[in-house]
Amino acid sequence: MASNVSEPLIGLTCYLEPAKFLVWETEAALLHRVYVDGIVAAGGIPVLLPPVSEAHERLVSAVDGLVLVGGADIEPARYGQDQHATTYTRPNRDAFEFGLLRSALDSGKPVLGVCRGLQVLSVALGGTLAQHLPDTLDTKDHQPAPATFGTTTVTLAEGSRAASILGTETKVPCYHHQAVDKLGDGLVPVGWAADGTTEAAELPGDGFVLGVQWHPEQNLDDIRLFEALVTAAKERS
Repeated sequence: MASNVSEPLIGLTCYLEPAKFLVWETEAALLHRVYVDGIVAAGGIPVLLPPVSEAHERLVSAVDGLVLVGGADIEPARYGQDQHATTYTRPNRDAFEFGLLRSALDSGKPVLGVCRGLQVLSVALGGTLAQHLPDTLDTKDHQPAPATFGTTTVTLAEGSRAASILGTETKVPCYHHQAVDKLGDGLVPVGWAADGTTEAAELPGDGFVLGVQWHPEQNLDDIRLFEALVTAAKERS
């Protein structure tokens, strides 16, 4: 059962990757600290959800809201494509996060998708992805260089949940070489970069299901998306 306290529990998916820290070099369940700092600053309690379980319903029932964080590319077979040379995947994360998302949607839990998280949301609902934007847009603006965030100005649709949180225009940090091509069933596109890339999508209705292609955790001076998720989690619990 999810918490009923004033600070809702927010589940964040995380990485399972080789890592080196202190005297250890080992596989680790890990996440960029800025994600958890953003949730704490927004009034929530972060709970990391590593991709090591199939108990999706039980995990979702234990938290009040869910963040699908950034990371590796989704396996293209999930949307009926062959793998591009630049696509790198983590199938264990795909299976885990698709299961969590389905449980969250079925139970009405608030969901925020960040970068890969928007793509998980879309592909899980039948969408497809453009696997390498420089092939179609002839630009690297969305991912300038390894470990280097770009900056994108996003226009948000009036009347959308995203615009109610951020206004109709926002400048954001981005780091992605893939993007939504065909949007998943039921999702409404509500944000675009100047080059036409879909930068935000949401499910209409009273529930909170919003995905953004950028990285809000990289600017903790603006935690409005995290605050909106935490508020939705409080209201639902």
